[in-house]
Amino acid sequence: MFKGSNVALITPFKNNKLDIDAYIKIIHFHINNGTNGLIPAGTTGESPTLSHDEHQKVIELCIKESNGKNPVIAGTGSNSTEEAVSLTTHAEKVGADAVLIVTPYYNKPTQEGLYQHYKAINDKCGIPIIIYNIPSRSVIDMTVDTMARLFELKNIVGVKDATGDLSRVDTQMKKMGNEFIQLTGNDDNALEFNKRGGVGAISVTANIAPKLCSKFQKYSLSKNENEKIEAVKLDKILQPVHNAMFIESNPSPVKYAAKLLGMCADDIRLPLVKVTEPTKLVIKEALISAKLL
Repeated sequence: MFKGSNVALITPFKNNKLDIDAYIKIIHFHINNGTNGLIPAGTTGESPTLSHDEHQKVIELCIKESNGKNPVIAGTGSNSTEEAVSLTTHAEKVGADAVLIVTPYYNKPTQEGLYQHYKAINDKCGIPIIIYNIPSRSVIDMTVDTMARLFELKNIVGVKDATGDLSRVDTQMKKMGNEFIQLTGNDDNALEFNKRGGVGAISVTANIAPKLCSKFQKYSLSKNENEKIEAVKLDKILQPVHNAMFIESNPSPVKYAAKLLGMCADDIRLPLVKVTEPTKLVIKEALISAKLL
């Protein structure tokens, strides 16, 4: 169920409030353009600056509008275990298909602390849990051994790996086997990630290029040699876009790209700010090069 091109949805704002109309349009844009899975209220959706009510509303809207057409993997992570449990049980109650839970940021727990954090969430729910391992923004790196311990629990099914270390795909596969779902959180390494045993991505670029990302994922996971060649071609087209999306802190660049494409405003919540003028030029050029603009 959880493979291919899964979009880490942006959360559109207008005057610092949720832009519900734009959000609904974005959801249907993905449903109609081949996106395989929807991730509301993840960190690309600015979850750290969403209120508890906003967080729940974003998830509820996504489930309602997708109406079973696409799997919904709700972002329910927090650096507070109690809050993560609350968000996860709510997501399960309203019909999410799975949850994506980021490693606790700032607290800097030990590996045992990480295990107990996820175990506490696991023990309170009955929904598939995907671990989100992103050391660059959480400061901590969940080891493969800790991940293997967690995989023994009933609800832990896989990882969104944003370590940028492709050797982790191999070591995680060796330790946990093919049943452990591996999705990359780095758009730029998706081709090699899938070659090594990954089954897809949770993508930022898919926000603005759903068709290209969906085709790329389909072809990169194919056993057909001609389709594999097409995946390489699509990867070359997408690389400038991937790079542009991270020239400044995510999700500021992708929100500006979405504005250029008429999807929503590029409003973003402090402490993040809109991208600078030089970055705007790079983003625009990348969109033009990929024929998105």
